[in-house]
Amino acid sequence: MKIGMYSDSLHTLSLEEFLDAVASIGLDCVEFGTGCWSTSPHLNLDLLLQSYSERESLRAKLTERRLQISALNCSGNPLQPGPKGQQHDDITRKTIALAEMLDVERVVMMSGCPAAPGDQTPNWITVAWPPELTQILEWQWKEVVIPYWMPLAAFAAAKGRRLCLELHGHQAVYNVETFFRLRDAVGATVGVNFDPSHLFWMGADPLTAIRALGDAIYHAHAKDARIELRNARRNGLLDGKPVVPTEPRSWNFVSVGKGHNSEFWHEFVATLQKSGYDDVLSVEHEDYSAKSSADILRDVKATKTLLTIGH
Repeated sequence: MKIGMYSDSLHTLSLEEFLDAVASIGLDCVEFGTGCWSTSPHLNLDLLLQSYSERESLRAKLTERRLQISALNCSGNPLQPGPKGQQHDDITRKTIALAEMLDVERVVMMSGCPAAPGDQTPNWITVAWPPELTQILEWQWKEVVIPYWMPLAAFAAAKGRRLCLELHGHQAVYNVETFFRLRDAVGATVGVNFDPSHLFWMGADPLTAIRALGDAIYHAHAKDARIELRNARRNGLLDGKPVVPTEPRSWNFVSVGKGHNSEFWHEFVATLQKSGYDDVLSVEHEDYSAKSSADILRDVKATKTLLTIGH
C-alpha cells in the first residue's frame, strides 16, 4: 500500500508548505480538494484548466518531492436544486477535465442528495414510514439521481477517468446496496472511495462491506470514528449536533487507531488487498482534538506507521 494525504487536512498551509509537510513524514501521494465543499486551499481549478505552465509548475513541485497525485476530490451536492447544485456540477465537470490534463485517473466525490418533489432542501430518506417517504425516495432515484449520473458517468468515461464515490450520510449513495443500485444503472466508471469512518457510525461493518464491494473499490481513505458509548447508549447513533464540542456527541471522527485498535487496521489493509485493492490509502484528518498542523502531522505519521506495519 502507498500512504497519501487529503490536502484539506492541512488547509491552513500554502501549497509548498503542504507538500513539504507531506514529504517530510515520508508519504507517497496527495489528494487535492478542488472545490464544492472543499475550499480548494492549494489549487486554483480555473487557472490550472487554462494554463499549461501552471500545470507544469504543479507537476514540478510534486516531482521535486517525489510525490504523486492519487486523486482529485470535488465532494459536494450536484443534485441540490438551484444555483448551488449547478455550481457543484460545474466544479465536478471541471475537476474531471483537469484530472485528464494532469493524468490523474481518479476523481473522488459523493453521489449528492436530491430534495423532495417541489422542495429546495436536500432530503435524505433513511426510514420507510410514514409511507410517503418511500414514494419520495423512489422519485429521487428515478427522476433525479439516475438521470443526473448517467450523462456524468459517460462524460468521465469519455475522458478515461474513474469516479470514486464515498459512502457518506446525507447522500443518495451511502452504503453497499445504494452504491450497486447506482452502478447497475450507470456502469463501472463509477466505483467507491472506501472510507470506513462513515460506516462505523452508520452501524455497518467495513470489512464485510469491502468484501461485498470487491473490485469496485477504486480509492480509499484512512479515517477512524469512535463511538462514544455513554452518549450512544442513551441517544443512539443518529446525531445532529455540531462536530464541536465533541464531548456530548454519540460518535466522533478521530485519527486512525483512536477509535479502533491496530488489530482492526491491519485486518482492514489485508481485507482491501484480498479484495483486489492494493493502492493508495489517503489519510483524511478530521480529528477535532488535534489543534495545530504539528498535531495533525504527528497523527498522520502515526497512521502511516500503523498502516504499513506488516504490509
